[in-house]
Amino acid sequence: MAATTHTVTNQVPPLVGYDVFAADRALSEAVGRHVEPGVRPVALEELGELGRSAGSAQARDWGAQANAYPPVLRTHDRYGHRIDEVEFHPSWHRLLGHAVEAGLTDAWGRPAGHVRRAAGFLVWTQAEAGHGCPLSMTHAAVPALRTDPALAAEWEPLLTSHVYEEGLRPAGQKSGVLLGMGMTEKQGGTDVRSTTTRAEPAGGAGEYLLTGHKWFCSAPMSDGFLVLAQAPGGLSCFLVPRVLPDGTRNVFALQRLKDKLGNRSNASAEVEFDGTWARRVGEEGRGVRTIIEMVAATRLDCVVGSAALMRQAVAQAIHHSAHRAVFGGPLIDKPLMRNVLADLALESEAATVLAMRLAAAYDADTEEERAFLRLAVPAAKYWVTKRCTAVVGEALECLGGNGYVEESGMPRLLREAPLNSIWEGSGNVQALDVLRALRREPRALDAFLREVGKARGADHRLDAAIKDLLTELADLEGIEARARRLVERIALVLQGSLLVRWAPSEVSDAFCASRLGQDRCAGFGTLPHTLGLASVVARARPVVD
Repeated sequence: MAATTHTVTNQVPPLVGYDVFAADRALSEAVGRHVEPGVRPVALEELGELGRSAGSAQARDWGAQANAYPPVLRTHDRYGHRIDEVEFHPSWHRLLGHAVEAGLTDAWGRPAGHVRRAAGFLVWTQAEAGHGCPLSMTHAAVPALRTDPALAAEWEPLLTSHVYEEGLRPAGQKSGVLLGMGMTEKQGGTDVRSTTTRAEPAGGAGEYLLTGHKWFCSAPMSDGFLVLAQAPGGLSCFLVPRVLPDGTRNVFALQRLKDKLGNRSNASAEVEFDGTWARRVGEEGRGVRTIIEMVAATRLDCVVGSAALMRQAVAQAIHHSAHRAVFGGPLIDKPLMRNVLADLALESEAATVLAMRLAAAYDADTEEERAFLRLAVPAAKYWVTKRCTAVVGEALECLGGNGYVEESGMPRLLREAPLNSIWEGSGNVQALDVLRALRREPRALDAFLREVGKARGADHRLDAAIKDLLTELADLEGIEARARRLVERIALVLQGSLLVRWAPSEVSDAFCASRLGQDRCAGFGTLPHTLGLASVVARARPVVD
């Protein structure tokens, strides 16, 4: 006999079957703002298609399965031959395939390519974040390879291809490839100049044999990797293919996969090089300079990825609150919950607007915009990635106990949230990079001040914050100990200036009051109650057909 002890009521329907792009007004407005009219219809069509896919039940199932069945290392075949392969769940390949087909590794050669790709990355990451790692590295490798025109001619068409082919074969036999990187070593971490991996010339022009150990090598089934090693002329950059042109496997001995906090769908490995064949990228002794643009591009993806996690967490929190009844009415209408949701929505929109402004600067590619990026990227990377964990944690709490169980998807978002603040340099590295830009590249500060100056006079709290920032910047003596404070202010002033220029007044007013004004509180849900909070929440609410 079926149990009839209770009837299930007051449960929230899943947030599926909607257009992730169209439902994100801050993102769709940014695309409309930064993509020129002639390209805009195509961009909106492709992002709408991707948004509907990202919001589908199928894509959400793929994400859940790719994390429930994490990658497995196969060092040897059944006969004892070394194969060094990682086995992924089919859902991982479906996610990657859809992303590559949508152009998420193709930004450098098409109109408004960076804005279109960043918007797509922000949308598709909300389906599953782990597979974004190989997408990001493949995209970011292009400027590094361009230091060697011959290598770029060979590899760039494959990196920017919209065709995904799994499996290890010579790159020349595939229609599209993925590229990873292996920079980190046990003794150095971020200090790549302490790299001990050796590179010995192998006879052919630009050919070397590598010997060493990489402590963190992400997405080890990629078709090739950019790595750093000590050549006779100093620290240099190399391209290591997984499979050599003659079809033999390169020496790429996977020692183990990392057991990580989050990012479970993606494999991160330790790898041994022992006579591993490589081609030099760029000049000997200039390895850091060769990869510096790759690092900047992946840092921007950290900002975009964090904005995506925040957006999905906030969308889930607002959706839950709109459908959950408490104390005689919808949870979303309760003043205190409305305050929390509005505060979270502000953080999410500020992150999105900033990420898309940085992507637009890449597309413009002027001297002014390059100078602006030099300061703005590490500042944004520092601040947005740190806010991500706080936002996702608070959003999870909005769901109460329902948010704490795996089926809600919120725990996976929370485990993923800290990653981007660590990848490509943690908080201190970003803060010190901002100081380096301030000391060595005065054009970067000039460009930043011209950018925030475009909003001067529109909000008195923003004007006061700019003035305080200028006072802080006037004295750089002993600045390292207070670098985090300075970088936080740089990021907040930049976000505030962008929102004042482009967001609705209720959004910019609430942001300036709570982030730039004198009456600031550390916790979410502490916005002044006199603000238009209902409008802020309504703007951020995802609409399901």
